[in-house]
Amino acid sequence: MSDNVNSMDSDSDDEFWELRLYVAGQTPKSIAAFANLKKICEENLQGRYNIEIIDLAQNPRQARADQIVVIPTLIRKLPEPLRKIIGDLSNTERVLVGMELNARSNTK
Repeated sequence: MSDNVNSMDSDSDDEFWELRLYVAGQTPKSIAAFANLKKICEENLQGRYNIEIIDLAQNPRQARADQIVVIPTLIRKLPEPLRKIIGDLSNTERVLVGMELNARSNTK
């Protein structure tokens, strides 16, 4: 399973964020990770992000191909450089620092 959540605002001049969340089925941690990520994106990246959900329960080979060893795992593909965050993303400050969102927002 691969689902996409888009929030695109064509009027935005800011950089676009391409995020990939690896989960394994509809576990409580997977559901929490998605909900937490969606909230963080809505609060900080309005109209400038895409979330792709990769369900490793349905496609386990994808874990090896993308070097995923723990789930849930969030990968920020864009903007570069690639960043990985492991866990249910409940610690908002840790996620913002890990995604380098605060630093990028402050330089705009």
